Amino acid sequence: MPEEVKLMKGNEALAHAAIRAGMDGYFGYPITPQSEVLETLTEENPQETTGMVVLQAESEVASINMVYGGAATGKKVMTSSSSPGISLMSEGLSYLAGAELPCLVVNVSRGGPGLGTIQPSQADYFQMTKGGGHGDFRLITLAPNSVQETVDFVDLAITLAFKYRNPAVILSDGIIGQMMEKVVLPDFKPRRTSEEIKKECPWACQGAKGGKRHIITSLELDSAVMERNNERFQAKYAEIEKNEVRFEEINTEDADYILVAFGSSARICQKVIQLAKEEGIKVGLIRPITLWPFPYKVLTQLAEKGAKGFLVVELNAGQMIEDVRLAVEGRAPVKHYGRMGGMLFSPDEVFEALKKQLINC
Repeated sequence: MPEEVKLMKGNEALAHAAIRAGMDGYFGYPITPQSEVLETLTEENPQETTGMVVLQAESEVASINMVYGGAATGKKVMTSSSSPGISLMSEGLSYLAGAELPCLVVNVSRGGPGLGTIQPSQADYFQMTKGGGHGDFRLITLAPNSVQETVDFVDLAITLAFKYRNPAVILSDGIIGQMMEKVVLPDFKPRRTSEEIKKECPWACQGAKGGKRHIITSLELDSAVMERNNERFQAKYAEIEKNEVRFEEINTEDADYILVAFGSSARICQKVIQLAKEEGIKVGLIRPITLWPFPYKVLTQLAEKGAKGFLVVELNAGQMIEDVRLAVEGRAPVKHYGRMGGMLFSPDEVFEALKKQLINC
């Protein structure tokens, strides 16, 4: 059967992908530039076709706690928001991680800090990759750079969430969420039956048996037990770092200079490679796909092979650059170029920054 190619906006495509991934529930609240996720799900009304529940909560705080409740029963549940809304969810994200509950959280980020602007930004890198809330925890974080990847990452993210019993994030931005591209939607996955959930998720709340209570919580008043819980979490995070690093490598084999960018910034950097080639400059690109776990190893290897410098390109004041510096460990200069508050850069701007900061310095 031939693939069905559609022209869709990123947020709309994500909503369709969620229905097709066999999601049991979506709980969210509108905020620009991600409102089309909720709007599309409401319009599609999947409860009539697949049984997926779609509910607009009264706030972001309510929605993340609804996700907690759904996840505790072993259901595939998700929410979506944008930067200030994700901040309101931060306590709930920490609770989900502490209770080891799988779920999907989508952040279509915008400029800040504060309420900021509704224009695109990548200034939520710290918020998502360093935990997004209090305590020692991590969120599996995927960064798409196209509408197709946005679609593909829905099923991947929820699969990883259940594999490791940990919240997973798709960190999009206002460019990816709002732009329209050709996309191939996946086939429908059936929602799991109650019996399948019981088999796959023995830890989940499935109703009391014989009067025995089953409580899922992140609360532990015994500090010694809480430390053991944290040790288990850290061992799990180490396993994720070992097994789930994803990245794209472009023209790095003999590159003298390496651009490091994710999401929409990486798309812009592909044009920078072309501009550099026209001037006889060898430039490559590393695009982290998992922002956490971060692809430290490939950057370390490039530095050891003799890369002359790294330019980290982000729509923020400099956040991912900290991870790149950790990977390079002083073997080569690491510089940053970015725009803030919702301002975008052009390939020409990035190329000029590369020449000024690394090549002609």
